[in-house]
Amino acid sequence: MAATEDAVRPPALPWTVRVQLAAFSLAHRRDGSIRRLFCSLADLHVAAKRRPDASGVRSTDVTVDASRGLWARVFSPSSAADAPLPVVVFFHGGGFSLFSAASRPYDALCRRLCSGLGAVVVSVNYRLAPEHRFPAAYDDGVDVLRYLDANGLPADHAVPADLSSCFLAGDSAGGNIAHHVAQRWTAAVPSSSPAASLRLAGVILIQPFFGGEERTEAEVALDKVCATLSMGATDAYWREFLPEDATRDHAAARVCGEGVELTEAFPPAMVAVGGLDLLKGWQVRYVEALRGKGKHVRVVEYPEAFHGFHAFPEFPDSGKRHEAVCRRASVYVTAGGNNPAPFNCVNKFVM
Repeated sequence: MAATEDAVRPPALPWTVRVQLAAFSLAHRRDGSIRRLFCSLADLHVAAKRRPDASGVRSTDVTVDASRGLWARVFSPSSAADAPLPVVVFFHGGGFSLFSAASRPYDALCRRLCSGLGAVVVSVNYRLAPEHRFPAAYDDGVDVLRYLDANGLPADHAVPADLSSCFLAGDSAGGNIAHHVAQRWTAAVPSSSPAASLRLAGVILIQPFFGGEERTEAEVALDKVCATLSMGATDAYWREFLPEDATRDHAAARVCGEGVELTEAFPPAMVAVGGLDLLKGWQVRYVEALRGKGKHVRVVEYPEAFHGFHAFPEFPDSGKRHEAVCRRASVYVTAGGNNPAPFNCVNKFVM
């Protein structure tokens, strides 16, 4: 049965989270546009660390195209594995317009993914909107794959890696980018092509950012409940990213429904959905669209998770949910993207 706004109450926010959200709101003008200078001051960056951290993860930055500031941060275990490790190419969230691969929350997230998945993680520092609108982020993602395919990983990343077992991953807008990069890569380089050493084994989308002109029941019901996101904010992000005068039914936003194409070689997918995420209606439709085209999809449900929960470790269950994501993703990566789980309880979500 569809949830209503009266039936769903917003979670209690720790004061530290309230402060972070208040600071985050100052990064946007009243019309939703970005105050880039404020963002650059508020977004704390950390440097790559060649020396292993407490979990045994080291990192190094790799320049892909200096002319447009395209680079990636590579995270790898410090000790050699028995067999070459899979590679996860990660795209950070932030509405296409915030954060970077060096942002403290995403550096920490990628370190946890590297350790938890037992994989080499390549975090892409793609160009941001509105200075670089669609399709800049997608172009950057594809070009990073081309770079890896042509050059491999840095010689000093310490462990052997298997580019024939490459996964694309991302949260929120990064999940959107991962989908479109997978679509572009598989359209240009079919999985059966002997010319490419990089093969996409799967995509891991954590609360991906999709949308459309239509308002889903979840958007209406959770607009005032999802503390980290609102319909006004999502609309502003789309305005900043999509081509000028485009609607939210643009192919970058609406990835389900009639007329939406998917390549035959599009890889299996794992999709994480939060019960308090106002975007969950679009995420469920995305899963249905993939399955309708015969694709393998594994759905991971977190009924009490709001959008971007992993960025707020202050919440009591945030760490447990992130560990659960890593466990599910680890099984998924180990299986090479195959052996999809049942549809879980996703049918009870607001559509």
